[in-house]
Amino acid sequence: MTAASEARMHPAGPILRADAIDALPAEPLEKVACLSLFAFAAALQVSIAAADILLALTTVLWLGLIIRKGERIQVPPMFWPLAAYAVATLISALFSVDPHVSLVDSKQLVLLVIVPLVYRLLPGRRSLAAIDVIITVGAISATWGIVQYLILNYDHLGRRPQGVLGHYMTYSGLLMLVACAAVSRVMFAKHHRTWAALVLPALVLALGFTFTRSAWVGACVGIGLLFLLRDFRLLGLLPVAAGVFLAVAPANLSARLYSTFSLTDPSNRDRVAMMRSGFRIIKDDPLTGVGPDMIIQVYPAYRDPSAVNQRNPHLHNVPLQIAAERGLPALAVWLWFIGTLVRDFLRRRRGEFRSLSNAGLAAIAAMLAAGLFEYNFGDSEFLMLFLVLVTVPYAAERSASLAA
Repeated sequence: MTAASEARMHPAGPILRADAIDALPAEPLEKVACLSLFAFAAALQVSIAAADILLALTTVLWLGLIIRKGERIQVPPMFWPLAAYAVATLISALFSVDPHVSLVDSKQLVLLVIVPLVYRLLPGRRSLAAIDVIITVGAISATWGIVQYLILNYDHLGRRPQGVLGHYMTYSGLLMLVACAAVSRVMFAKHHRTWAALVLPALVLALGFTFTRSAWVGACVGIGLLFLLRDFRLLGLLPVAAGVFLAVAPANLSARLYSTFSLTDPSNRDRVAMMRSGFRIIKDDPLTGVGPDMIIQVYPAYRDPSAVNQRNPHLHNVPLQIAAERGLPALAVWLWFIGTLVRDFLRRRRGEFRSLSNAGLAAIAAMLAAGLFEYNFGDSEFLMLFLVLVTVPYAAERSASLAA
């Protein structure tokens, strides 16, 4: 396959391109497993319950396929730091303030199975088809968010667009990742980028309507990185976009943007106070932290006098949350995971599947930037989509024989 064929669309619609359909395996069990994984990729932006069911089904089909063909389970290099992170999490749970609660909360680690699933089931063109599915469902979700804002009065901080999901933060985080994937498709796929370009305005508009500043920052950083990778002169578009936003945005949205830089904003002051509290927690429990899901229990004892809220379920900062909750060793292996991804994607960013590798880099940058203000890595829906986006670049380069 050439880079030119990355984005060839099916004439009947964008969800599965004709070449991707042709790439589906002839073997029935593997075909069903692949289609189940596509359905999971679609559902995770619509319903966490449906996504969980489809993930479980895909896992069973994948295991059946592995056993039937006598294969070894294979994983990309970045899986090993993730596995180490899981071990560090379980150790932290055992030494937790409340081990039972922490061990139950650690069930989120089962989502790491997404990595070997995607790696095995989406070689070659199937990975590109999975991104088509994600972008298409993201566009539908974005359209519903726009309807909520413009027609259903989800137009203020007390009632924000949330798509069909349960929370606006989750919704905005997913839109941020999908927007990065769409921009990468437009900028780095050589031909047939029309669909991603057509839906990109809806993704950006819906993201703006969420009032979620952390996702705004993340999207700007992720898309800005794509501009830098393509041509550094494109970075000049970012201040232009900001100026257009301030010129045409409703007053409540522009005020929300201005509040990002205000230390008098209550949520900003509370985040600074949470940072101070987090550092105190880390100082007292540097090796194993206080345990998963324990911040909400210990926060009152470490609460900074300047804090706005009496209690917080997390510290609204990914590295700080991991260190306080799971310990500095867990933070170190998480940084190992991020570093492995960045190294591998930089090596692949000019390869045959460069739209996927660059989308992975943008997703990482967006997650890190937004994660300075929100614990997005702990959000199951966000984590599932993130793991898909950072695994498909590895999967796409697997042996073409697996796609037969």
